[in-house]
Amino acid sequence: MTLFDCAINQQVKVLGIEGDTPVRKRLIDMGITTNTVIHIKKIAPLGDPIEIHLRGYELSLRKDEAKKIKVEVVA
Repeated sequence: MTLFDCAINQQVKVLGIEGDTPVRKRLIDMGITTNTVIHIKKIAPLGDPIEIHLRGYELSLRKDEAKKIKVEVVA
């Protein structure tokens, strides 16, 4: 599943980021790395952007970026 598929208030763990592009590098530079736990805070009505909380700060991602992030639900 991808970050885009997640629901509000769900907690997920990053499994990886698809591709080898400047977008992937940018996401890693922002702290979205393997095994990082992310909390989904808000999702805009049309799914763009998605507001997340990770590593003590908030971040907004476009849906195209969120679709590249593979995650699993944290119990």
